[in-house]
Amino acid sequence: MKEGAPNACLQDQCQPKSERTLWGGRNVGERRCFRARLRRDPSVQEDLALYPAFQDVNIMVVLGFAFLLAFLRRYGFSSAGFSLFLAALGVQWALIVNGFIFHFSDGQVKINLQSILAAIMSITAVLISAGAILGKANLMQLICMAMVEVAVFAGTRWIIVDVLGIKSHISLMHVHLFGAFFGSTVSWFLYNSSLHPKVEKERSKPASDVFAILGTLFLWTFWPSFNSVLVQKEEEKQAAIYNTYFAMATSAVAAFAFSKATSSDGTFHMAHIQNATLAGGVAVGSSVSIIRYPWIAMTLGLVAGAGSVLGFAFLQKRLEPALRIHDTCGVLYTFGLPSLIGGITRIILILIDSQEDLEGMGYLALTELGASCAIISLGLMAGLITGFLLTFEFWKAPPITKYFDDQAFWEFPHLAAGY
Repeated sequence: MKEGAPNACLQDQCQPKSERTLWGGRNVGERRCFRARLRRDPSVQEDLALYPAFQDVNIMVVLGFAFLLAFLRRYGFSSAGFSLFLAALGVQWALIVNGFIFHFSDGQVKINLQSILAAIMSITAVLISAGAILGKANLMQLICMAMVEVAVFAGTRWIIVDVLGIKSHISLMHVHLFGAFFGSTVSWFLYNSSLHPKVEKERSKPASDVFAILGTLFLWTFWPSFNSVLVQKEEEKQAAIYNTYFAMATSAVAAFAFSKATSSDGTFHMAHIQNATLAGGVAVGSSVSIIRYPWIAMTLGLVAGAGSVLGFAFLQKRLEPALRIHDTCGVLYTFGLPSLIGGITRIILILIDSQEDLEGMGYLALTELGASCAIISLGLMAGLITGFLLTFEFWKAPPITKYFDDQAFWEFPHLAAGY
């Protein structure tokens, strides 16, 4: 038998026969959209000024998430490779969808670095959701999920920006909340009770944990750029950078402290450090430009980091079997819970700042509450629809024996032993 033949058989089992047709049709459609309607905005000077921050966000999303998801001992190829593919495909689709919803005029959609940035930030939701079903879906299922999620998130942003009057960059800060609830709902459809407790291939090994913590370091380093890049006023942008850094620093300290406190033998848990250190940046995102004092950002980071660790330590093993969901990466506790904390904090800060105008205070608070409710409800509904679609036999999903295993999708000329 030729080398790689067993892997070819596995790939045939997990991929639909119509895959080539689907891929070709999708690529042709995207090329026609770009050729017919999308045009580059000639504002070169503005693009050049934005490019350094653009690179920060690009590295954070593409490199950071690819490494962060690579913690599974036998799923490193797929974690990194599929993340790159979803990011590349998702940005193109997000440019088209966002362009026709937000930037369509005179029969054309103008593209600049700011619109590409919004597209990159939008596909963060896809990468977060992919973490919830990591190792349990093939690439075609992930593509389907990405196409639906990007479109629904863009539509949700239109509701909270054009209908509720929320600022555009604030709407993008809800990407974590949307991705976490969307992905968790999709995972409900892919739930299998035999995954509790964890199967052997769902565990990590020292080398894979090093890659994951490297992803955390990239995300942690560049998160201030993510939260501040689309803020327009210089004073607010400066506040966004400072507040994000303060919140990230305290959430990192809280992650170490609470990880040790919740451990039975007083050791640190690598999953807590990889994920809870990021909770401060998630929580502070929606209110990052209106926080006036560093201690508020630091307190928010502390609460988010502590809440994330406690979620991993106590909620995950009790809540998920009860709700019949299987969240591979714990996105509910890394992104969902901190986002909820951040949304509540933003409403409180608005109420405090608007005490002199009771009527205006009530309206602003209600619009912010409405935005959070819209994000959660539409994320849940879209996740239900997408999860239902992914259960069709058409996709030829991997059997449970091939969960968390690269050999179902990648060529391995060497033997699997020792992998």
